[in-house]
Amino acid sequence: MATGFDPSGRLPDIFLNTGTSSFVQFLSAAAPELLPGRRPLPPGLSAGDVAPHGTTIVAIATAEGVVMAGDRRATMGNLIASRDIKKVHPADAYSLIGIAGTAGIGIELIRLFQVELEHYEKTEGAMLSLDGKANRLASMVRGNLGAAMQGLAVVPLFAGFDLAPADGIAPGRIFSFDVAGGLYEETGYEAIGSGSLFAKSALKKKYRVGVSTEDAVRLAVEALYDAADDDTATGGPDLIRKIFPVVMSATANGTTRLSDAEIGAVAEQVVTGRMENPGG
Repeated sequence: MATGFDPSGRLPDIFLNTGTSSFVQFLSAAAPELLPGRRPLPPGLSAGDVAPHGTTIVAIATAEGVVMAGDRRATMGNLIASRDIKKVHPADAYSLIGIAGTAGIGIELIRLFQVELEHYEKTEGAMLSLDGKANRLASMVRGNLGAAMQGLAVVPLFAGFDLAPADGIAPGRIFSFDVAGGLYEETGYEAIGSGSLFAKSALKKKYRVGVSTEDAVRLAVEALYDAADDDTATGGPDLIRKIFPVVMSATANGTTRLSDAEIGAVAEQVVTGRMENPGG
């Protein structure tokens, strides 16, 4: 018999009360052991090769919204743990989330955040504001601080189309975080993960305010190519295995993932261009 259920099979009171619009708060009361940050961990510092780690993610603000892209490689120490992991996902109908760090915890964080936003919308009958979504995610990252201090850190990148932007603020907005749950709004573009230094250096040279979604997709693929060129933990486009970055956009029409055929065509153009000019 499940813990907390009486012999009649009735649900505990916590499941029957209206309660909070936050699924994470509900879970912390109903089953706190299911939250990533509430699980007991063995003492000591986790080594970097214990669990797969994922990098690199880039986000670019466009005239229509935002574009987010992530490479497909996960590593364990000096080994490639996966060549086709998906690190960029829709958070809800108008926002995107990508993760860098401990892959297992990161994917779990994404799923929990998706449920958190859906639970709020169903409970309140309205969608959280983009700032509200970012604040909820920051709180969830903060809840994983204990695991992060033991080497199981995960840092998300969040971006979306703001349905009610303030005056003078573009509808496409990007938010970054630190392992302690610090929340920072970025301007124009941002990257996270071990290859982020090289990706941001590439974007710094070519990004222009008001770039189109189509051009931003090309910029994102080029930035990931540059990151893979200098960072062994970042995987570049694999033309042999047909493994390409995951690229998504969030606009007034919602979130969209570009097909492998579309990204493959862009990746082949980038690779062809680098054959003629390796430095980009």
